[in-house]
Amino acid sequence: MNLIENILIIAGISLDIFADVECQGSLVAKVDKKQLAAICGVMMIWQFAALALGDRLALLFYGNAADRDGTLAGFAIAAVIFFGLGIRLFVKAARSERIQERRQESLKPGRSFRMAAATSIYTLLAGMAFGLLGTYLPRMLVIVLLITAIVVISGIYTGYRFGSEYRTKAYFGGAILLWIAGADVVVRDIMCYLAAG
Repeated sequence: MNLIENILIIAGISLDIFADVECQGSLVAKVDKKQLAAICGVMMIWQFAALALGDRLALLFYGNAADRDGTLAGFAIAAVIFFGLGIRLFVKAARSERIQERRQESLKPGRSFRMAAATSIYTLLAGMAFGLLGTYLPRMLVIVLLITAIVVISGIYTGYRFGSEYRTKAYFGGAILLWIAGADVVVRDIMCYLAAG
């Protein structure tokens, strides 16, 4: 997978984070920069660790790093992961649960631990998919750090300015990006593997 595809996949996963922090931003009377930095730091660390752990778990499938050239089963599992994550975001968008908006004085960094833990499960799965595809891990870790910082900051400020009205669109956007990634794996990796085999 090339750099643009990797960025789009991480962006698709990160739109879930955007929607969650947008809701948190919609509740505050004022965005405190220190609290925003703490939330951003927590989310970045969790996403970094989840992606790295997912990549390491993919090694269990291959046995060792030398065999990571890709197999049909590995490609198929990666495609299923991307399609499944997309379906999950689509379901969240379709549910469109109302949020009980109660004004808070400031952001609550403690809440970000629960949010980070919940969203990192899906980043772990994406890390496994990247590992099964033999994606270069250091580049992915840099991308996840940058995109996580961007979505947390933009999500908090979007929620602060506009409320949680973009949450459903973020879920749909993430689902579409992940479905495109799954289709790309099917066309590029699985079909090419079958044609070569």
